[in-house]
Amino acid sequence: MKTTFMANPNTIERKWYVVDAEGKTLGRLAAEVAKVLRGKNKPTFTPHVDTGDHVIVVNAEKIRVTGKKLEQKEYFRHSGYPGGSRFTKLSMMLEKQPERVVEMAVRGMLPKNKLGAQQYRKLNVYAGPEHPHAAQKPEVLEISVR
Repeated sequence: MKTTFMANPNTIERKWYVVDAEGKTLGRLAAEVAKVLRGKNKPTFTPHVDTGDHVIVVNAEKIRVTGKKLEQKEYFRHSGYPGGSRFTKLSMMLEKQPERVVEMAVRGMLPKNKLGAQQYRKLNVYAGPEHPHAAQKPEVLEISVR
């Protein structure tokens, strides 16, 4: 009788990938990065095990958005106090914290549980072209999004 392969932490081999976000559309890039973080690009994907790889995103400040998102898209946070709602436009976020824009887009595409938090920790985003992970020998991951 044949059995279905189920990955476990002992059988997982993790790689490091670097993605250049320059000129890429935010949502399309985030979807592909989330797929790699989850491990859905591997034949050994198992839904209840973190089989994904590490991803480094560089040039987050040069990400592209379509339509009127720069003026209309808002990020919400709350201080915890009454009336403590804070809204930040995408254009301001790209000026001040471009890494957070990509991080939040990818995080929204991961599972909302402990497994998703574990997968999110394997994401590293940098505003410029430099990153401190050269020792991990990351491979370039070509993402063909417009």
